[in-house]
Amino acid sequence: MDISVVVPLYDEIESLPELTSWISRVMDENHFTYEVILVDDGSKDGSWEMIRKLSQNTPFIKGIKFRRNYGKSAALNTGFAATKGNVVITMDADLQDSPDEIPELYRRIVEEKYDLISGWKAKRYDPLSKTIPTKLFNAATRKMSGIDNLHDFNCGLKAYRSAVVKNIEIYGEMHRYIPVLAKWAGFSKIGEQVVEHRARKYGKTKFGMSRFVNGFLDLLSIFFVGKFGKRPMHFFGTMGTLSFFAGLVIAIWLTSEKLYNLAHNLPVRQPTDNPWFYGAMVAIILGSQLFLTGFVAELVSRSSTDRNNYQVEETI
Repeated sequence: MDISVVVPLYDEIESLPELTSWISRVMDENHFTYEVILVDDGSKDGSWEMIRKLSQNTPFIKGIKFRRNYGKSAALNTGFAATKGNVVITMDADLQDSPDEIPELYRRIVEEKYDLISGWKAKRYDPLSKTIPTKLFNAATRKMSGIDNLHDFNCGLKAYRSAVVKNIEIYGEMHRYIPVLAKWAGFSKIGEQVVEHRARKYGKTKFGMSRFVNGFLDLLSIFFVGKFGKRPMHFFGTMGTLSFFAGLVIAIWLTSEKLYNLAHNLPVRQPTDNPWFYGAMVAIILGSQLFLTGFVAELVSRSSTDRNNYQVEETI
């Protein structure tokens, strides 16, 4: 199969017929073999009934329905696991992403041998309350990830080599940083393509202001996990060792000072009267705790559990 299109959705019943018809037209015009995987993330507006109706008439449509709303990352991760195409395309269900971009995205993956092509909506129809924080997050992500050639990490329209989606795990709200996850997994040929951003035709956005706070926390999380996820002792152990030895040096200095004064009949100050004594105790205790944290984290990383266990109610 040439292409798998993965579409996560939540309450998008109005746009689904137009979207699937548009995708079908583009695919047929370019003679692609394809499938469209619609992942219903716990919709309440009848979206699943619409997916079931569409799949009866068009065999290329497949559906996955969650029992409740888990979020976009969960929908993408589950959709990726079900794909069969050599190239995987993701797009949002709100018709703000254009299926007409698919042939060029496919060509660049197949002919130019990219691992991932991320869309860049250079001209957006979003309010400033969304575009300004997005630019700040993208700048911070470029700095921390080292992926300097992407302007928009969170664009829903992306193309992947199949091996990429089969070897990354998306959880929490990590869908914003899929290029970073791909890079950490060893897929380094990442490109960008300017794509059309269309005004929303139906409904309203499902993302509130909390996405900005969550996005920042996820960025810190993905940076730490990517750098130290397989070797947490390198982080906690280093910090713990430095803290422990700093406290130990202070303790030795205080003890030596007292012994020196006793040997030379000088006034002796009790170590407990010196503020440095308490600093040394805190540093030693903190260092021991950080070291033990690294040890426990190392054990956990060697026996990690399945994060992505979602309740799928029905599949088509």
